[in-house]
Amino acid sequence: MLRGGWKAALPLAGLLVLANSALAQTTVAAGVFGAFSQSTSSSSDGITQTPANAAGVIVELRHLYNPLLGFDAAYSWNRANQTFTQTTPTVCGLQCSGSTSSTEPVPANANEISIAWVGSFRLAGFTPFVLAGGGVLFNTPTTNVATDTICSNVAPLCAVSSKPTNSSTTGVFVYGAGVDWEILPHLGLRVQYRGNVNRAPEVAQSFTTAHAFLQTTAPMVGAFFRF
Repeated sequence: MLRGGWKAALPLAGLLVLANSALAQTTVAAGVFGAFSQSTSSSSDGITQTPANAAGVIVELRHLYNPLLGFDAAYSWNRANQTFTQTTPTVCGLQCSGSTSSTEPVPANANEISIAWVGSFRLAGFTPFVLAGGGVLFNTPTTNVATDTICSNVAPLCAVSSKPTNSSTTGVFVYGAGVDWEILPHLGLRVQYRGNVNRAPEVAQSFTTAHAFLQTTAPMVGAFFRF
């Protein structure tokens, strides 16, 4: 009786192995995206940090074991210029009052390395997926100094000075969703949306950050090759 049970279970186990191998796949993908970040501000010191919208590129290595278990390792690069502004009140005696505005744009690049869990399922030639994970974001200014412009509405002339910059490294939470469309055998189109949440990068030595979390949305499109 026991031997008969084992014999009956062997074909079922073989089918499960074959089904799992059919679901498992490895893909390499490359794409382009647009990075759109919100501004952050601090009411305590009046600093507003505004990231510039920019384009970027991404490379991904993804392996799906089954519909509930997959991993995605990604590297991305994009321009990540930051502009710092601060407005402070100016008092010059009983006769006048006004404000002083300081503005400092910092040109920078962003390099991100991340790894994420992927959940997916196949439907005809489409593979919808969701992902969530984390990584490290490196913000590197492209210049050692930035121009700081200080203007006042009391004295309309502006003063310009050079201020040092520095690189910033922060952790980042990554989330997203998308779909793979296999147009040809082993070759297809990947459309996805990714989001990043991280601390605002500290790239200007003369300004502190807004001490807030920064959210970046990135719609992406690219091509993938399936092994």
